[in-house]
Amino acid sequence: MTTAMVALHDLRMEYTAGRGRVTALDGVTVGLPAGTFTAVMGPSGSGKSTLLHCAAGLDRPSSGEVVLDGVRLSELDETGLTILRRERVGFVFQAFNLISSLTAAQNVALPARLAGRRVAPEEVAAALGRVGLADRSGHRPVELSGGEQQRVAIARALLTGPSVLFADEPTGALDATTSRQVLALLRGLVDERRQTIVMVTHDPVAAVADEILLLTDGRLVDRLTATSAESIAARMAAVEATC
Repeated sequence: MTTAMVALHDLRMEYTAGRGRVTALDGVTVGLPAGTFTAVMGPSGSGKSTLLHCAAGLDRPSSGEVVLDGVRLSELDETGLTILRRERVGFVFQAFNLISSLTAAQNVALPARLAGRRVAPEEVAAALGRVGLADRSGHRPVELSGGEQQRVAIARALLTGPSVLFADEPTGALDATTSRQVLALLRGLVDERRQTIVMVTHDPVAAVADEILLLTDGRLVDRLTATSAESIAARMAAVEATC
């Protein structure tokens, strides 16, 4: 666990719901090596997004430990968590969250500038170049396709050189062809730049990942490697049939 870029140890998350308690994560322990692509899958309500939010320092678990790039998140106060997320973590979501009045380049630079960091134009250009949009830097979101807008969001997440890129359903708003293109881009970031990626998805084309973590009722029930989209779909169907 100590050599993992992201390490979760006996992670539990419980919520109050009415007069009862809901267990979203139930003792998850797993280590994710640096430079790998991990997909987190499972039925609705299985704890996928909760796991990602805890691993990224967005939420604090009820118990257990998260270690991200050698840092124990339980030892950080809220300011420390904010700094860690700003400097070591990148986020990509289903919603592109781009500002319509800003160009692609301005959208990429915006979070860093809001954090008080000066961003050189060359840094922004390099980030857009990494996602294949070097020639679209001056375009506004309305002038970009859905896939291109998600690429801008990925470039924005990569600007600070994060240790880990967390993606929550990044292809959920895209058609099948564009989804494959975005996943191929993420795969390339791992293969060519040794970027560590943790992605929550429901799409079996996540077979491009190095490993798939399968959750059910907040528990890690399987770890799949070197598998096909068809095998993933079959395994998911089997799991859902037992829920």
